[in-house]
Amino acid sequence: MVQRIVSVVLVGLGATIAPAAAPVELELVEVKKIWDQAPHNAFTDLICWKEQLYCAFREGRGHVSTDGRIRILRSADGQTWDSAALVSFQGYDFRDAHLSIAPDHRLMLIGGAAPRKKDNESAPTGSFVTFSNDGTTWTHPQIVVAPGRWLWRVTWREGKAYGVSYAANGGERYLTLLASTDGLKYEPLVERLFDKGSPNETTLRFSADGTCYALVRRDRHGDAPTTAMLGVAKADYTQWQWHDLGSEFNAFGGPDFIRLPCGHWIGAGRMHQGGTHTALTYLDVQNGTMTALLHLPSGGDTSYAGLLWHDDLLYVSYYSSHEGKTAIYLAKVNVKPVGESEAPEK
Repeated sequence: MVQRIVSVVLVGLGATIAPAAAPVELELVEVKKIWDQAPHNAFTDLICWKEQLYCAFREGRGHVSTDGRIRILRSADGQTWDSAALVSFQGYDFRDAHLSIAPDHRLMLIGGAAPRKKDNESAPTGSFVTFSNDGTTWTHPQIVVAPGRWLWRVTWREGKAYGVSYAANGGERYLTLLASTDGLKYEPLVERLFDKGSPNETTLRFSADGTCYALVRRDRHGDAPTTAMLGVAKADYTQWQWHDLGSEFNAFGGPDFIRLPCGHWIGAGRMHQGGTHTALTYLDVQNGTMTALLHLPSGGDTSYAGLLWHDDLLYVSYYSSHEGKTAIYLAKVNVKPVGESEAPEK
């Protein structure tokens, strides 16, 4: 296995760059609780596949428990949701479900797999993968990354799944960029992608020209600030520029982002200013800045959104405990350009 030399440029590391006014406004159209049947319901994702919506999330006795399993809901209209499947594996706490569509058109589920012995006990977390042809029947879950390094999410581009792993429950704190052609066997593309502070949960997205963007949650460790990071790389994804998004986005839990048809990028994650909540943001990928736009109805134990552009609205799945117990919510958000501004394809 050949390790590649990576050129890393840190842009504004440790400093906050004042973002320009966002060129879009977000308007909450509606929000609806779609599931609360387990004692703890959390860590969502959302996708449209075969003309139906799928929402996946973890169920368990608590935020950290031995019985974590992945519930998958299905809806034809975004209003009525039914349980399509429940994915579990004896001896593992399954966590943080993420959905994608594999090149063979199967629905793919990847998530965390922690061999936890007791509730509220720390355990090293790895990653599992399972596939489905119909959303109901799933292949036997396979552990694809051994506990200790967590491949949190993958994004497919041109027949390859790309994702970022991080140290889960101990170990040296750095990110590794991984790639796979089948979603099961992963090889390092960049062994040490980023190692300032305690970087962890990472979502990758690609623009039409192949540029890769990484939105990273970074927690406190040593002298590095607790801020979200934005990474940018052209193909072949071995040379990265990093932008510090500022202390406003400390512990930006469950980061996700999406490019809208108008060309703008919208992000989602947990914020703490004004009380813990799930927020939607405007992400300026050209200048490496992020601006908070909308505080979703949420609080307490919350965040881990899934983002989907559907029927000319932004659909957002997320979880929250603001109504008493952790439950799964679906928000529909209207995106309105400010003035005549329109972002070019990036």
